[in-house]
Amino acid sequence: MPQAMATEIQQQCETIEECYEFTLSFAARGLASDEGSGLREQLTRAVAAMRGLEQSYAESVVEEHLATPDKNRVDKYEAFFAVLKRDAESAMAVMELVLAQPTIGSQLIDNLNASIHLRALLADLFLITEILDARQA
Repeated sequence: MPQAMATEIQQQCETIEECYEFTLSFAARGLASDEGSGLREQLTRAVAAMRGLEQSYAESVVEEHLATPDKNRVDKYEAFFAVLKRDAESAMAVMELVLAQPTIGSQLIDNLNASIHLRALLADLFLITEILDARQA
């Protein structure tokens, strides 16, 4: 995979995964407020990474020729692209709802972490990361 493309999509995946790890830690602390915690910054960075994720994935597929002329293989990448787009949009909507709250406590973040929308996107990212790592090896 071209280094720039691999780096871009991997950075986006890492940003989202780091936010999830941060939110797990935040939820475990039992805080009533996010004030001074850096939580909003983590969530905002993750949402920004989600916004660019589908474009980076599409570009990486084209640039790396992951989807060869074999029609069956092309269809698989296009189908996953639709899943990634849907999961990213759903996860963004959930995170943006949380960010819209005047105060974010640990219980709200615990519920965010349990969201099937966020978990689906994380599973997508783990899959992408594994594919990229295998192709670079």
